[in-house]
Amino acid sequence: MAILNPLNIPDELYEQLQELAKTENNSIDAQVITILRNALQAKTQPTQDERYKNVPKLLEEMRLRRESRRTDVEWPDSTALIREDRDR
Repeated sequence: MAILNPLNIPDELYEQLQELAKTENNSIDAQVITILRNALQAKTQPTQDERYKNVPKLLEEMRLRRESRRTDVEWPDSTALIREDRDR
């Protein structure tokens, strides 16, 4: 695990960090790691607008998969399979 060099943190910010760590039963180091991890995950996740932009592409991929599925296979009725499983 890498070691982060000491930082010059304002006293007020450090006190807030201590209080937060204490309320969550964490050490200060663990709390800093949690905060950093959450911040980085928030930055790397796509925004809602980005997800909406991907919808047409996903729908097209789904349509292509559905059309490429074999049609000569008789797919079983899921209701019958569930009923059969319950009757066991």
